[in-house]
Amino acid sequence: MQAVAHDVLPPDPFADDPDDPARAFLDHEDRLDEPISDAERTELLADLSDLAVYQALLEPRGVRGIVVDCGECDEPHYHDWHLLRASLEQLLADGRMRPHEPAYDPNPGDYVSWDYCRGFADGVTANESAY
Repeated sequence: MQAVAHDVLPPDPFADDPDDPARAFLDHEDRLDEPISDAERTELLADLSDLAVYQALLEPRGVRGIVVDCGECDEPHYHDWHLLRASLEQLLADGRMRPHEPAYDPNPGDYVSWDYCRGFADGVTANESAY
């Protein structure tokens, strides 16, 4: 499985623009130039490792990616495997994620939650350990 570089995402049209409209959405405590903490880095690396396992187990079964319930807009966000991996890698490298386009007309049945992935992987592991 190949890693997807974060630079395959479309460029941020407001990169280095002091009038970036997204700046209005940042909390005053949010700083774009602060590096991520060691604990956050460890957590991101674990998430990337888990994501690779989940994709290997679920993609052959027709699952296209992960759905995340957004606490800000109360809408589900659908992330294909490669986009989620690229976003996590970008967060790891840059300390933030660039804005990206949401999935176009996703079929909710093609996506599962992170908890579902974890449970599925645990079930596979338990089943293999039983033999």
